[in-house]
Amino acid sequence: MSKGTIGSGFDDFLREEGIFEEAEASAIKRVLAWQLKQAMASGHVSKAEMARRMHTSRSQLDRLLDPDNAKIQLDTVLRAAEVLGKRLKLELVDAERAA
Repeated sequence: MSKGTIGSGFDDFLREEGIFEEAEASAIKRVLAWQLKQAMASGHVSKAEMARRMHTSRSQLDRLLDPDNAKIQLDTVLRAAEVLGKRLKLELVDAERAA
């Protein structure tokens, strides 16, 4: 281990590898998918019922709930939150503060 890497974190490693943004997006999507599934379970809402309430297809809902699919639209997430009685909270922070 070189002196320059002492105390560096996993985020620094991901940045050095050029995959930080991809990893962060993946982690956010995994948490979001998990939270939606948990809210559906606690509300006893099936996938078919959820899709019906969102006025979307079951395949669109499956993409939203797929933790490996980071390509989702904000309006879809907002609709999902709304039908579950939830609210989506987003925040922009300074890059230095987030690191």
